[in-house]
Amino acid sequence: MRCDPSCFLILVDEVIDGEIEEGKRYAEEDFNRVIEIEERERYRVKLFMADIDQSQKTLVFCATQAHAAAVRDLVNQMKTSKDPNYCVRVTANDGAEGERFLRTFQDNEKSIPTILTTSQKLSTGVDARNVRNIILMRPIRSMIEFKQIIGRGTRLFEGKDHFTIYDFVRAYQHFSDPEWDGEPMEPVPTKPGGFGDGSGDGGYEPEGDDEPAPPQRIKVKLADGKERAIQHMVATTFWSADGRPMSAAEFVAQLFGQLPDLFKDEDELRALWSKPDTRKALLEALAEKGYGNAQLDEIRRMISAEKSDLYDVLAYIAFALAPVTREERVAARRERIYAPYDDKLRTFLEFVLSLYVQEGVEELDQSKLPDILELKYHSVSDAAQELGGAARIREAFVGFQQYLYEN
Repeated sequence: MRCDPSCFLILVDEVIDGEIEEGKRYAEEDFNRVIEIEERERYRVKLFMADIDQSQKTLVFCATQAHAAAVRDLVNQMKTSKDPNYCVRVTANDGAEGERFLRTFQDNEKSIPTILTTSQKLSTGVDARNVRNIILMRPIRSMIEFKQIIGRGTRLFEGKDHFTIYDFVRAYQHFSDPEWDGEPMEPVPTKPGGFGDGSGDGGYEPEGDDEPAPPQRIKVKLADGKERAIQHMVATTFWSADGRPMSAAEFVAQLFGQLPDLFKDEDELRALWSKPDTRKALLEALAEKGYGNAQLDEIRRMISAEKSDLYDVLAYIAFALAPVTREERVAARRERIYAPYDDKLRTFLEFVLSLYVQEGVEELDQSKLPDILELKYHSVSDAAQELGGAARIREAFVGFQQYLYEN
């Protein structure tokens, strides 16, 4: 779970509309209802768009329908997808088109739209089982609503072993409320006339009557520096299998205690990690214990090893070995890696290593090989002709990895 405790230092340059009340301290529930700062929202959207897998289905809960439209537009400005319907708003005011977008979003065979923004009522009845991210950009008023929103992410789907909550509003505090572990709560019945009006495949209540008429909205432009004037702090919370919140230290200690079940010493870890098939099996075993890629990436951030291999994360926790960056790992072993191969294969391996340094160990999985060959040589057949056949390429791709991780 990714949390932003929302610590902001805001230097006001210009009040575009409305009037700021002198001496008033604006709280989270005021933003995008009473006061609007576009740069603040742009910064938040930039944060989560940089962190999520942009191909994964995501729900964004906003303060009002107007806020949902603004966030939709910001997401579409920052997306990597070229589809105009990558991010859409789904609210009562969107009528039949919103209903159509919602049905398409719930179809797990379709990838567009990928992100939905809403204000109040996508918290109930949305049967989209492959939602991987919940983005909270407005305060959650009640435990009932909080449980319903979290429930949008807990739906089971093949290959889905976790989902991520991006919390900009301190909603995570509901997890510490005794009511969180109370009896399951029934969904709030939908009102006639909105999506979910008895068809069973819609599922949100009309929003128009639920949003009180706001006072005159204040629009503020930030001082010189714009987004640079916004300071934020990101924190990560961990949860045990029984739903108990854990400190980062407890989470790492738990992992430390379970690693001996997977490898007994550094040599065995190195041997497992040096081969794509055994490395994949080790990662799957870790995921079964609750340490998937998302959790390992969080630990990598915690130990300031974002540019290191996951191997270094495991070696650091298990054996207190100082992490090295992927670039340092390649530089220290480049001659040994190239030694067994001719110039053409060296050129190919240099390309592979550049991808590894830039993207990570995932680029060394055998499933990536066809894509790498097409990226470098335009087609697998052209690569085979250039490098001496498919078998020779695969042997080099798998074989050099033992040198990359040798002591």
